[in-house]
Amino acid sequence: MIVAILLLVAGGGLLLVGAEALVRGASRLAGMLGIPPLIIGLTIVAYGTSAPEMAVSIQSSLAGQGDIALGNVIGSNIFNVLVILGLSALVAPLVVAQQLIRLDVPIMIGVSALLFLFAGDGRLQPSDGVILLVGGVIYTLFLVYLSRKETNVDVQAEYDQEYGAKATSRWAWLMNLGFMAMGLVALVLGSRLFITGAVQIATAIGVSQLVIGLTIVAAGTSLPELATSVVATMRGERDIAVGNVVGSNIFNILTVLGVTALVSGKGVMIPSAVLNFDLPVMVAVAVACIPIFATGNVISRWEGVLFSGYYIAYATYLILRASDHASLGIFSQIMMLFVIPITVITIATVILRAWSKKRRLDQT
Repeated sequence: MIVAILLLVAGGGLLLVGAEALVRGASRLAGMLGIPPLIIGLTIVAYGTSAPEMAVSIQSSLAGQGDIALGNVIGSNIFNVLVILGLSALVAPLVVAQQLIRLDVPIMIGVSALLFLFAGDGRLQPSDGVILLVGGVIYTLFLVYLSRKETNVDVQAEYDQEYGAKATSRWAWLMNLGFMAMGLVALVLGSRLFITGAVQIATAIGVSQLVIGLTIVAAGTSLPELATSVVATMRGERDIAVGNVVGSNIFNILTVLGVTALVSGKGVMIPSAVLNFDLPVMVAVAVACIPIFATGNVISRWEGVLFSGYYIAYATYLILRASDHASLGIFSQIMMLFVIPITVITIATVILRAWSKKRRLDQT
């Protein structure tokens, strides 16, 4: 147990160092290339921090541990929105770009619903994996196309204000690429150490593979996204912070699960518990981003508290379900009859206030 705890601590330290290096290198390269920080967050940073999910899911699938592979992705996507955006918003309110509201969040909702559709027969087939993987390639190419339409003058001005004039020498290019490379290596290595320690602890206390995948492994592989988004928020790179989460969720479904379904040979089995509860929760969490992102284009601190609270409730439900605890029924009734309706009413009120404010401004 002591060794497992040491692995957790060492992995966490590497994750923080890797996140800082990745954000520093990516943000400065974005300025040198004239690419918006949002596009960097949706592509390089998002894909880089999702590398642990890819490695763990493929390895688990090849080892016949499909529950861990599937739970890793679904749990990571839930964790990314509820915990990472929640904690990042607590650090500082997050400004949400219009592109996320109009394009990327709807895509995240669409691919989440597509995964739910593919899972309806109880198995994610290799043919489904091909479709998902092709979708990931198309999405990435489309983002590159959008980045080329951005005006370099506006993007450069944003970085000049924060960092000052940027060097364009070969040494500057190599240094920033080196930061990104070191950051990715540290993130992947740190995640592996963290997951190894976490799984050892979970196995020792007799937790099922599915619950391990949905919670400990999902949280472990999402720690790069968490560290990167929090560090990016503290450094003022809030486009990277939010874009990293949305991009990672899209990448996890299209690419990670796409490749996992392909290499598994016979596809990935979808347990009934996942199909009836965890997948719908993942889709609901993605849909919940629309009203919260759209109210003033800001994720406020109270919305961060709301997200974080919902993850605590979700994790509590998983633990109660795994242990078949007697209080599971009461907990479920409380969530369905009180907590969820109150949240819906609160969000609806906020949306109506934002709409009324916008209407008054249009009339003046």
